[in-house]
Amino acid sequence: MAIPGPGRSASLLSSVTFQLLLKLTTVYFVFYFLFTLSLIIRKSLVLSYPADTLVCDVSLLFLLAALEFLHFFCGVKGNLTESEGYILANLFMTGATILLTVYFLVWQTYVMWADVVLNSVLLIVYGLNGVMAFSTLARITSVYS
Repeated sequence: MAIPGPGRSASLLSSVTFQLLLKLTTVYFVFYFLFTLSLIIRKSLVLSYPADTLVCDVSLLFLLAALEFLHFFCGVKGNLTESEGYILANLFMTGATILLTVYFLVWQTYVMWADVVLNSVLLIVYGLNGVMAFSTLARITSVYS
């Protein structure tokens, strides 16, 4: 809980639901990352996967992992400290991770049925995460402004 300053109330504004959803997203992402990496390796061995495209897909997957780390960090830090800046950064990270997830869902070289299922679930979780982040940001902004 943030320390109340002049004009601030001592009420708790952080969201338990948002915190749990962030942790759920991170746990699912670890599964997603490992499964997607193994699918890319399998596709490169079984199918004729161009080398430059393989490097691009693996690089984008690791970029997605780095953005997911920032997404989790900004979300948790912003929620627990009731910081508008961190939650806003979390919303931007959510947008970036959604774009990369859409890449793996639609524009990847070979999209398998497992890719569609995994990416669809990840998009739903990111959408819920964005809604909860926006809700928490609105609640914090309305009290502290």
